[in-house]
Amino acid sequence: MNVPIARLFAVIVVLFALLIGWTSRWTVFEAKSLNDNPLNARTLIDELKIKRGRILAADGTVLARSVPERGGIWSRTYPTGQLFAQPVGYSIARQGRAAGLERSRGDALRGLQTGLSSVFGQLTRQRVGDDVYTTLDPKAQRLAFNQLAGQAGSVVAIDPRTGAVKVMAAIPSYDDNHPDATGANVSTFNRSTQSGYPPGSTFKVVTASAAIDTGQYTPSSVVNGRSPINVSGVPLANDNNQPFGDIDLTTALTFSVNTVWAQVAGHLGRNTMTRYMKRFGFYSKPPLDLPADEMSVSQPWSFGRHSRPLPPGSPSEDIGRIGIGQGGLQVTPLQMAMVAAAVANGGKLMRPRLTDRIVDQDGRTVRTIKPSVYSQVMTSSSASQVAQMMKQVVDEGTGTAAQLGNIDVAGKTGTAQVGPVGSNLTQPWFIGFAPVQNPKIAVAVTVERSQGGFGGTVAAPIASAVIQTLLSEGQ
Repeated sequence: MNVPIARLFAVIVVLFALLIGWTSRWTVFEAKSLNDNPLNARTLIDELKIKRGRILAADGTVLARSVPERGGIWSRTYPTGQLFAQPVGYSIARQGRAAGLERSRGDALRGLQTGLSSVFGQLTRQRVGDDVYTTLDPKAQRLAFNQLAGQAGSVVAIDPRTGAVKVMAAIPSYDDNHPDATGANVSTFNRSTQSGYPPGSTFKVVTASAAIDTGQYTPSSVVNGRSPINVSGVPLANDNNQPFGDIDLTTALTFSVNTVWAQVAGHLGRNTMTRYMKRFGFYSKPPLDLPADEMSVSQPWSFGRHSRPLPPGSPSEDIGRIGIGQGGLQVTPLQMAMVAAAVANGGKLMRPRLTDRIVDQDGRTVRTIKPSVYSQVMTSSSASQVAQMMKQVVDEGTGTAAQLGNIDVAGKTGTAQVGPVGSNLTQPWFIGFAPVQNPKIAVAVTVERSQGGFGGTVAAPIASAVIQTLLSEGQ
């Protein structure tokens, strides 16, 4: 082969390699980014021609399904409207928009995991998605909405043994058939996973867990409950400035004595408190199967005009006040349900999940979302001791409104002061689980900006009703 021919051959080889590389960039290496580009009209057209799978509740109730339109395209409809809108979300293929499970489980719903290959799918336009079965319980979800009675707030219920989310109710909600609708009582903002609320005294469960599990305290350890005391150089008082003498930690939790738990948190120290907070899930986004941008991190925030989240173990943290749910601590209802679930499950926190399984159009289960451990928060012995302390709260303390007759309930109330000084606005809370001997349901309830309400009178009855409904269904 002479030199000119060899050079020509080399040029052709290089050009061919460039052609292969350039076409592979879009068809192989960057295919996903191209498909995900909202400006890609081809992708939007393909989306409209896919019959997405259904989203169903645990009992088979259809929460989302596709309906045909003219021209061989499909749109989504949501039979239960606002009842499940927050976790289910919506999908508007024409605009390339989606939220909730519609987005996080989009690949399965579009059949990308088990459907036709992309080449054949483009040729036949007959791709059918897989069905997503959730862990959500329609009866308990509806009850939670009714119990909130139009008040802004949230109810989250979890099976502590598996992490299955049974209830995720938030008000205001919205009709996912019309996600762009506006109004005073309409919001796509999911208060269960996105709102940051002061947890009040419910956080004392975290402090108690750290105190018992480190071995520095026992439920019968005695601490003086005088009031007020100085914490970080600022006076801290009990409710109504009620003074207590030397009392044990069980009594201090039963009657929610601020000054005792602030001293315990201060004695444990910032490093220990931070370590246990991380085990419970604080300082990280929850490991839930929703889009990451629809979940918030539970952690302390700085005060002032330019408030910002504080990193773990920040020297700016007032650990004494954080130990009683103050000090700028902001939490989601989901996070506090995880706290209750960890204690209920013998100190083992399961990864919360909304999806149970994915089923193809032939009825075959192609994927099961199995329970998995998120963290070992504490020993089973420590969890048992904290559970008994929480049981005392419901038996004869601030949480008596959560009692369920012959079913033992463990819990903790919280009442955070919100709004301007003197406004009488509160953030009532209750977290708990039942039955104490064999926990099957863990719950967190909060109501936003209540007019002088308390956790024991506002949130605890809601939690009790939800727990009772779920237990009666044999969860």
